[in-house]
Amino acid sequence: MNDELDIKQLVAAISMIAEEKNLPEATVQDVIQQALAAAWRRDYGDRDMDVRSELSLNTGDLRVFVRKTVVEEIENEVYQMTLEDAKKEKKDAKLDDVIEYEQDVKDFGRVAAQTAKQVILQRIREAEREVVMGEYEDKIGTLVNAVVSRVEGRIVRLELGKAQGIMPMSEQIQGERYYPGQRLKVFLKDIERGFKGPQLIVSRGCPEFVVHLFRSEVPEMETGAVEIKDVAREAGVRTKLAVFSSTPGVDPVGTFVGGHGTRVQAVMGEVGEMEKIDIIVWAERPDEYISNALSPTKVTRVKIEGNRATVVVPQDQLSVAIGKSGQNVRLASKLTGYEIDLSAEEVQTDSNGDVKKPKLKKKDELESALLDAINDEGVTTDEVSAE
Repeated sequence: MNDELDIKQLVAAISMIAEEKNLPEATVQDVIQQALAAAWRRDYGDRDMDVRSELSLNTGDLRVFVRKTVVEEIENEVYQMTLEDAKKEKKDAKLDDVIEYEQDVKDFGRVAAQTAKQVILQRIREAEREVVMGEYEDKIGTLVNAVVSRVEGRIVRLELGKAQGIMPMSEQIQGERYYPGQRLKVFLKDIERGFKGPQLIVSRGCPEFVVHLFRSEVPEMETGAVEIKDVAREAGVRTKLAVFSSTPGVDPVGTFVGGHGTRVQAVMGEVGEMEKIDIIVWAERPDEYISNALSPTKVTRVKIEGNRATVVVPQDQLSVAIGKSGQNVRLASKLTGYEIDLSAEEVQTDSNGDVKKPKLKKKDELESALLDAINDEGVTTDEVSAE
């Protein structure tokens, strides 16, 4: 582009720009009108002026208008005018009215022309980005395919078809390494509108990522035969999934695991082999649900008071219940919504400090005990013999 600003050339270019950028012509026209208003303000007005321009697509004529508010006492002439001056433009003008009056349009200077061109390019990019974001709004809360474009410190930038997205450190899988050209599945979490325009926020570390991976592997979820009730996750470390089925004869855990573990293995292949996935049965009774959530721990008993649960486990199961760095009990707590206190079952010892083992009764002692129990129930030995 040269330094001169050819208005008629801009008019002719509107449809071409609209087609090339996949934008409505009205959007492109509005962008150019804003740029021309900025150019006029640069050459003939003040930067604080409220300026609007009209560009006719039929004739190529440009009209520029300045808007001012009618006030009793002027504090700033740039955007305020007296009632007396306002009535020269509009006879029935009143205080607080916004009066718009036309200005002469001459040739734009070189600097103003450059300003207009920069504004046009910038606003076209912004409009294009908004249109692209509009296409992705329907995809929020779904899995999309992405390619890593670059890694900037703790932020990973990705290409998602026409749009770009970012994956902050908090949304990454712990220990996962990213590199340009890498193909990934990501969860489209949100569209964030900031100073630099809209930005797609994607995640691989959120619990929803695992849920949607299972959704693509378990068709029974679409039919409603099985469902995921709760999920708790520490990305790259461990995930606990509470599953349920209201359909008689359907094993929810087996459905999610798949034949020979194919379904859960497919999910682990996406999140990384370092992340363990526990699939447990959701239960309506809190004590049963908590016992299941602490899997693979064998639980002796659960006592619930308010939102706290005291869980007793065998001595040799305590470390399993806690898990590495406390991850098992921590995730079980997140999953169930209960604060879980673990304690080991007391082990009875003899006088020497050795663990007492239950004595095995001899055959005649067992028979005697059985007869005693029968007599206690009021059943005679003859009745037993008759049966």
